[in-house]
Amino acid sequence: MTLQDLVRPNIWDLTPYTCARDEFSGEAQAWLDANENSRILGYNRYPDPLQKQVKQRIAELRGVNPENIFLGVGSDECIDIAYRVFCRSGIDNVVAIEPTYGMYQVCAQVNDVEYRRAKLNDDFTLNIDSIIDACDSNTKIVWICSPNNPTANAFSIQDIKKICQRFNGITIVDEAYIDFSEAGSMVSALEEFPRLIVMQTFSKAWASAAIRLGIAFASTEIIGIFNKVKYPYNISLLTQQQALTVLNNAAHIKQVVADIITARINLAKELLALKLVKEIYPSDANFLLVKVTDADAIYQYLCQCGVVVRNRSKVALCNNCLRITVGDDNENNLLIKMLQQYDSVK
Repeated sequence: MTLQDLVRPNIWDLTPYTCARDEFSGEAQAWLDANENSRILGYNRYPDPLQKQVKQRIAELRGVNPENIFLGVGSDECIDIAYRVFCRSGIDNVVAIEPTYGMYQVCAQVNDVEYRRAKLNDDFTLNIDSIIDACDSNTKIVWICSPNNPTANAFSIQDIKKICQRFNGITIVDEAYIDFSEAGSMVSALEEFPRLIVMQTFSKAWASAAIRLGIAFASTEIIGIFNKVKYPYNISLLTQQQALTVLNNAAHIKQVVADIITARINLAKELLALKLVKEIYPSDANFLLVKVTDADAIYQYLCQCGVVVRNRSKVALCNNCLRITVGDDNENNLLIKMLQQYDSVK
């Protein structure tokens, strides 16, 4: 299938909204195009609609061209725009691994797109045949979250590539937690697979959840279509400024990520010493999936103690599992203290 075959016809034929700043390059002496208030300076100007400075810095760090980058209001905008570009409401479907991040299903429901599940193997590895068998001629997207939420494991690059090779639509790999993993990023495979989209975020390793900034890496053709569909000034000036500050501090972020990985290992050891913990699954993320004796009771107890974790017990393959973020030292110590108290009376 060509890209035109995959994109909704109305999107392919769409004439996007354009502003003068899309067409102008260089330094202007007077901005008189957008009816802004020129009498009060500061935040009176619209932001760069294509976020060129931020994309240039991301490109340098990730080894791609700026033209291969789309920025959204969190990964959620990147997810939603993929549905709006590729999926016809009431006709097309998507396939996602199960269990995985819940927003893929939410966005499918919002856009009236059938959502199909392909369950992981019992060890949380990909069942490639199950994924491909779930697809039909109207399957436009396969969602792969790696490292996966809530299972915490990353999938092998070779297995993901097999899906890209066998599936004729758009494969989207969500790498929100990739900086905590040694598995490697699929960003390096963009030229090999022109129907591949890789998503990342500023919310995890980059410690910038508050600015709501997500990234999609793809071919220039796909990025061009995303830019046609997005709202003109979707990323605020404040967000762009903070993103540049964070990106220019990449060395410090790398050290903090290493510290979190060390803390993840130490937290797992302390949790395994508790009677209530039955198993801790291998993690390539900044959280642990922990199998316990009674997830519902322990979750409620921790809430009463003011310690909030995520109860994943009702999610497929995650019976009696809690998802626990690796916090700072004080948070981790408080968690262990509260669980030790629970252990002592059970």
